Amino acid sequence: MIQQVSDFELELMKTIWENGGTALYAEITSKLDKKGISATKNTIISLLSRLIGKGYLKTNKIGRRNKYTALVSAEEYKVVQTTAFINKIYEGNVQGLVSTLIQKNMISTEEYEKLKRYWNERKLKDL
Repeated sequence: MIQQVSDFELELMKTIWENGGTALYAEITSKLDKKGISATKNTIISLLSRLIGKGYLKTNKIGRRNKYTALVSAEEYKVVQTTAFINKIYEGNVQGLVSTLIQKNMISTEEYEKLKRYWNERKLKDL
C-alpha cells in the first residue's frame, strides 16, 4: 500500500515525475523555484529522505551529488489516491462522485461528453 504524503512531499514527487522520473537536487530546487515554491535546503533534503523511507524514491550517488529516482509512478499514485478518496468519501460508490461533479457544476457539459466518448471507445476496444 502506498503511504500518504504531505502536500510538499507531493510537490517534490511531481517535480521528479515531470523530470522523467529522475532528478538531481539542483534540478528539483530549480523547478520548485520556477513554480514559486521555496524551502530551505534542510527541509527539502529531509522531505526527500522521508520519501525514500516511504518507498517513493531511491537515491544514487553521482560523484558528490544525489540522483533521486521515483519508485512509484504518477499514474500509480493517482490510482491509489483516487481509490482511497472514493472509498473514504463515497464508500466506494463512484456514481456518487460523478453525481456530485455533475450536480455541483464541477464538470462541464463538454468534459462530460468527452468522458462519454472515452467510455464508449473503451467499451468497443473490450469487445
